[in-house]
Formats: sequence, structure tokens, C-alpha cells
Amino acid sequence: MIKKEWQWMSDYKQKQITMEKQKTIYCGGGKKMGADWLKVTVHLDKAKEHFFEYKGKTYLKLNINIKDQPDQYDKDVSLSVDTYQPEEKKEVNSEPVKSDLPF
Repeated sequence: MIKKEWQWMSDYKQKQITMEKQKTIYCGGGKKMGADWLKVTVHLDKAKEHFFEYKGKTYLKLNINIKDQPDQYDKDVSLSVDTYQPEEKKEVNSEPVKSDLPF
């Protein structure tokens, strides 16, 4: 698409839409047990390569989605690995800008 057509949309939103979609890594499922209670099982072998350490502790980021309809195993909750990684921020030069303008 030509950016001219998207002028009404922020640059951030344009970047989100045009980014390549990564393959979803499903790593478990579950069942909605009540209005605010989900019961899930995580398949660790599918998720273990996505564990990461932070301050000496091991974490795994997951996306939990409630399905519109139960699947063939009567599961209405799906788990997938959150693979989103924000772009690294570029360093901004902190030196003041010199100008020849009198003001």
C-alpha cells in the first residue's frame, strides 16, 4: 500500500499493520470454569525455548485467548507464546543543537 492512502493513521499503527505476522506457537489449552476463572495446562516442551531470565528468575510470556466455541476436546481457552519483541530504541544525541539564529 502507498503511505499516502494511510495519512490519517499514525506511523505506529501503520508499522503494526505492515509487520510480518509471526507464526503462532500454541503451547496449551484449557477451559473457562467461571466468569473470572480459567483452568489451563501448559505444554512446557513446546514453550521451553521461549523462557527468558530477568534478574536471576525464569519467565515465560503467554497469550491467553478465549475461543468463540469449544474445540473437539471441549477446550474453550488457548495458550500461545508471546513472541512480541519491541524494537530497540535508537540513542538520541544529547548534545545541544547550535544555531546561528539570534533568538
